[in-house]
Amino acid sequence: MSAILKSSNGTVNRGFAAAVTPDYLRTIADRQELAERIAAMLPRDGAIEPQPGLFCYRRSRPTQPLHSVYDPSLCVIAQGAKILLWGEERLRYDRAHYLITTVDLPMVGQIVEASPAAPFLGLRLLLPPATVASVMVEAGFGQEAESGSVKGADVSTLDPDMMNAVLRLVRLARQPADFGNLAPLVVREIIYRLLTGAQARRMVHLARIGGQAQRIVRAVKMLREGYAKPLRIEQIARSVNMSVSGFHAHFKTVTAMSPLQFQKQLRLQEARRLMIDENLDAGEAGYRVGYADASQFNREYKRLFGRPPMRDVERMHEPADAV
Repeated sequence: MSAILKSSNGTVNRGFAAAVTPDYLRTIADRQELAERIAAMLPRDGAIEPQPGLFCYRRSRPTQPLHSVYDPSLCVIAQGAKILLWGEERLRYDRAHYLITTVDLPMVGQIVEASPAAPFLGLRLLLPPATVASVMVEAGFGQEAESGSVKGADVSTLDPDMMNAVLRLVRLARQPADFGNLAPLVVREIIYRLLTGAQARRMVHLARIGGQAQRIVRAVKMLREGYAKPLRIEQIARSVNMSVSGFHAHFKTVTAMSPLQFQKQLRLQEARRLMIDENLDAGEAGYRVGYADASQFNREYKRLFGRPPMRDVERMHEPADAV
């Protein structure tokens, strides 16, 4: 350490010394332990749900872009880095940052830093809106007036207290008897820290009962449940007590997509799942998700996934080493 703290003329580098605080050292130790615990649960690449609502992931190589729908969650990386794309938004986060998503969003995720020697190791914790609201009430946070829509995902710096709380939750994951009694307390602590941190406004939107944010959440639910039906913007806007123009503006702010783009991504992701999991051909999968025109389905599928439907499915069935 002394060699690092001294400059070329032998003087002490006080700026670096000041940066090595107890919190800094604790964060490094906690991050290392978090990585070790996730690696121990996942000795090989894959995903695991050690306890309900808590998911851990390991990848030994950078991945291709993967399409999925993100539930309201906290995501933390212990090792590696990832990029997320949705609509016109792009986020990159790594072990120094955490991600919050507050609306069910169709996203494209890609792990960009991973290797056999230093695999990507991360976790995702579901954030039930009812629990967030409960913590707000118990902590005495006010339900301030609606101040406009907030986009549905963002990244912030992972501070030492948040890192330590996440680590304690993962420690409990392999202790079922303790998890049931203690984990809810740790989850509430994590939510409290989110409510008092950089993501406070986004968390308030997740918990809010009424207001524009909750209306968009209801609209997203309607779109997810009826993605195969023709889109009736006026009907959805009316059902959530918004004007058509106001609904469009707030929906795009939260999801970074228009309602039509959102529905299209839901349809195409479900069609892909049907072809992979249920062995449907492209025509039947497209019809099941609401496409009457097979050529339109093929064009839009290729635009989203980069390949025509059947070629994409064949590639997904290839061994991992061949991808």
